Amino acid sequence: MSRIDLPARPRILVVALRRLGDVLLTTPLIASLRKAWPEASIEALVFADTAGILAGNPDLDGVVTLPARRTFAQSVSLAMKLWRRYDLAISTQSGDRPTFFAVLASRHAVAPVEARASGTLKTRFLTRTVPVAAGVHRVEEMLRLADALGIERAPRLRPPAALPFEGKPAGDYAVIHAAPMFRYKQWTAQGWRDIAASLRARGLTVIATGGPAADERAYLDDVWRGAEVTRFDGKLNWGQLSGLLAGAKVFVGPDTSVTHLAAAAGCPTVALFGPTDPRLWGPWPSGGLSAPWADTGAVQQRGNVWLVQHAFPCTPCQLEGCERRLESYSACLDALTPQQVMVAIDAALGSRR
Repeated sequence: MSRIDLPARPRILVVALRRLGDVLLTTPLIASLRKAWPEASIEALVFADTAGILAGNPDLDGVVTLPARRTFAQSVSLAMKLWRRYDLAISTQSGDRPTFFAVLASRHAVAPVEARASGTLKTRFLTRTVPVAAGVHRVEEMLRLADALGIERAPRLRPPAALPFEGKPAGDYAVIHAAPMFRYKQWTAQGWRDIAASLRARGLTVIATGGPAADERAYLDDVWRGAEVTRFDGKLNWGQLSGLLAGAKVFVGPDTSVTHLAAAAGCPTVALFGPTDPRLWGPWPSGGLSAPWADTGAVQQRGNVWLVQHAFPCTPCQLEGCERRLESYSACLDALTPQQVMVAIDAALGSRR
């Protein structure tokens, strides 16, 4: 496709109104835009509680935020602020709201569209579109937007700029992030304790990370009860966490934004997957994904990432656990043993040596 015609120093907006991990996975698109228009002013529109994942991103000149729980007045105020402010606006989602903001912000708007009546209607207001395709990795979705703009792909994630902090261990260490956002992505507490003990037996200090929310801290209190780990949960911002991960001998975590961040930071990353389909959401290695993830496999490796599953015939179901709700258990994760996970961890440790 021909390159979209923009001024010499265009103003560009990328709309990404999704969760933390999704916003991180938009950074290859942002990097592609920066490579194509090095003199551009590029900004991202994101929810306020996800802006930290873009901190220090060298491809961005600014971040515009919207409260995740906004009032009508806040939405109107943002609409007035965005009105025809940019030369190009790109929605990274096919939803009505992000597409609306992109169309509002520029006469040249690009977005993915679904093959239904609402998608057909949206094409009348969009300069270029990308058909929504099933079974496509989220990063590949972003890079197809670069294709639609007629620019070269830059298929590497940009983690937040690394920042120093007090208490970072001087010797070799491993990082475990045990808490996903939802219950159906949780592994067993005993599994995490066994992994921590095995890592310590291999001569590593074990650092446990997590968020500041009270319910998450309570969950981690239970997971790490009696375990010999150094807890940093609730103590690090995204830049500090990025710096911690970049220096780790290995990272271990479930399907969560921090696991994507570890992979992007170049750390040997072991990802525990259950119901989620790796073909769509498998962590993106720091050097790019050389071959697509398979739907199942005891241990799969791509670059600096090892993905571990205990596959049942229904894996991956792409559902919210066995009870089809956020607070459900997932039998495929409950059946995953520490021994299976340690196979991947030892492979990852061997890679860094």
